Amino acid sequence: MSNDCPVLQKGQVLVMCAPSGTGKSTLVKKLRAEFPEIGFSISCTTRSPREGEVHGRDYYFLEKDEFTARRDKGEFAEWAEVHGNYYGTPAAPVKDMLLQGTDVLFDIDFQGAMQLRETFPDGLYVFLLPPSYAELEKRLKGRGTDSAEVIEKRLKNARKEMDAASNFDYWVINDNLDRAYTELRTIYLSGKSRRCNRPELLNNILKEWG
Repeated sequence: MSNDCPVLQKGQVLVMCAPSGTGKSTLVKKLRAEFPEIGFSISCTTRSPREGEVHGRDYYFLEKDEFTARRDKGEFAEWAEVHGNYYGTPAAPVKDMLLQGTDVLFDIDFQGAMQLRETFPDGLYVFLLPPSYAELEKRLKGRGTDSAEVIEKRLKNARKEMDAASNFDYWVINDNLDRAYTELRTIYLSGKSRRCNRPELLNNILKEWG
């Protein structure tokens, strides 16, 4: 077989969801550190920029009329209203990255993930689970950044989010960070070998068979 056989490797969408305090941000940072080529979608928002935020790097900051017009045209892969402000992921840039072979990572909530599934049904949808209620409570209290009322609210929300875990393809329990990362890494790498991400591989090989 020729070594210069052209192979089209499409990018894949990796979606991660988890209750607050489960350790999702740590795992996302580890994955992006090992695989810096992974793309990260830039969202649009109608809220005002915070100190240090840059348009086009942190968010695309839009007026509400522009956001709703783009939403009504179907330009967002997912969108939501949070505390009176709109947030949304433009679909076109993500599709462009995928066609160029760039994987795209989404760190998003459940509702956004379910909207993304409609646009990107072949994505990898991962739900990160805490080992127990007691451990999640311990982690939230251990951060020392939230009041008792906020922690209680996060725990109640966690229950609702856990009920939604059945909508995801993969479950990873973060009872040990290294083991959880190994599972996430395996999911990510194995996804590259799926048929949907290598649509021309078989045809390119068979061309030499006559």
